[in-house]
Amino acid sequence: MDHVSASPPIVDLDGRSRSREATALKEEVLRLHEVFRPRLVRYVASMGVSFGDAEDIVQETFLALFQHLVAGKPRTNLPGWIFRVAHRLALKRRVSYRDRPAETCDVASTPDANAPSPEDQVIFLQQQRRLRRIFLALPEMDRLCLQLRCEGLKYREIGGILNISLGSVYNSLERSLQRLR
Repeated sequence: MDHVSASPPIVDLDGRSRSREATALKEEVLRLHEVFRPRLVRYVASMGVSFGDAEDIVQETFLALFQHLVAGKPRTNLPGWIFRVAHRLALKRRVSYRDRPAETCDVASTPDANAPSPEDQVIFLQQQRRLRRIFLALPEMDRLCLQLRCEGLKYREIGGILNISLGSVYNSLERSLQRLR
């Protein structure tokens, strides 16, 4: 009978265990995953990537984040870093099926006693369709800027993700908001 003994954790010169550091990094990445996963999936899917591929891209993004942190690279602006990596991965994935239309998310609603009346629902749906047509008519860069801003990113973070200047981010958002008004 072979007995496989667990090897002791490797200890760095400063006396810390690498396995404890890796566990702490894993927990940090899992917390970030819990916070950002829904937002990233929504953002990546809005770029014309299928929801299945969006989930894969988000997983790849968080794997890259873990590797980034294990390598001891900078921790500054991790939300911006996460969106930038997901954006780049989505662009690469999208090239493989550039001509396919983007999928949309239709969330089924559950019956509710406080549900709006049928008339209110029709009005709401008409407004949603109108806004969606306007949104889809925006240039791609304007749509991406608007989506990232809606996700709570700052102008500087948006500029870093899309590789455009702060002035371009501002102008893009102003144009988009003018059209939506």
